[in-house]
Amino acid sequence: MSYRLTLLASLILACLPAAAIERGIMLREAVIYVNPSTDSAKLSNIGRGREVAVMQRTPGWANVVGTVGASYTPEDPENESDRNVTGWVEDKGVITTLTPDGDRILFGEAFDSEMEASKRGGRRGAAQDAMRLYARIAEYFPQSPLAAESAYRAADIRWQLEAADAATRPSAKERDPALHYQIDEERMKQVIKKYPHTKWADLAAYHLIDNKLCGDWEAEAKCPEMEAALYMKYADEHPQSPRTPEALYKAAWRYSTLIEIYKTKQDQKKQDESAQRSLNTAKKLIAQYPNDTDWSTRAERLVYMVTNKMPTFGNTVE
Repeated sequence: MSYRLTLLASLILACLPAAAIERGIMLREAVIYVNPSTDSAKLSNIGRGREVAVMQRTPGWANVVGTVGASYTPEDPENESDRNVTGWVEDKGVITTLTPDGDRILFGEAFDSEMEASKRGGRRGAAQDAMRLYARIAEYFPQSPLAAESAYRAADIRWQLEAADAATRPSAKERDPALHYQIDEERMKQVIKKYPHTKWADLAAYHLIDNKLCGDWEAEAKCPEMEAALYMKYADEHPQSPRTPEALYKAAWRYSTLIEIYKTKQDQKKQDESAQRSLNTAKKLIAQYPNDTDWSTRAERLVYMVTNKMPTFGNTVE
């Protein structure tokens, strides 16, 4: 639960019996009114995934304290300029832990918002709505079968938003990863810690590689060598991950790029070693993950190119 709403709810609890307070999540955007009537003054809109503390109900209406957001930045896509508003909302779409199938209802809304965000001209702020909704499922319904996936999806959306911002910064081209804007890893690490040995922990761990990747390689061997090692380490530690075939391919491709890099340095021994490492890794992918056609077929192509001494990096036209 957000710090602001927790603090405010604590103040309310000092004045009201604990049983009188319900905490919930908004399924849809709603208007907060001064009084329980659509004819009264409007205080604010409250969006999907926002938290509310329900203090009392009257037929058709709920008196709430809700968090509303004023703006968004990539550095804090969830809580930027949050504030609390007290008023009345129509008693529709407030999902609490007592709502039958509340976790599934919120997940459905979160996925719908995620799809809306992916559409060209989709609803403004839909990605943030989806992120909040997924995060609330994990928080309010920790025993739900959807909790781990929801926690990962919330972290994944946040990661994508920050990664898109990071890619626009001049530092993104720096060869040294330490000079890049670092995407916040906290939520991915929380998924790994809270849901160890799950698909979602495996997927979260894959994201963490992003902060370690170089920008412009500058045609030097150091970066592809280091990045290939990162992907190989991931594949070794997460053999059941849906991302392992991709990791193996990315390692194999980086080994293949070293052939051309070492060719410019006239180092035949390292050219041959790089070619063999690329072939071994690509063949491992093909053997272990034949049903992952996206990556196994790309691995087949890579084997063909390396075997026939076709360049995969730099000037690929001969």
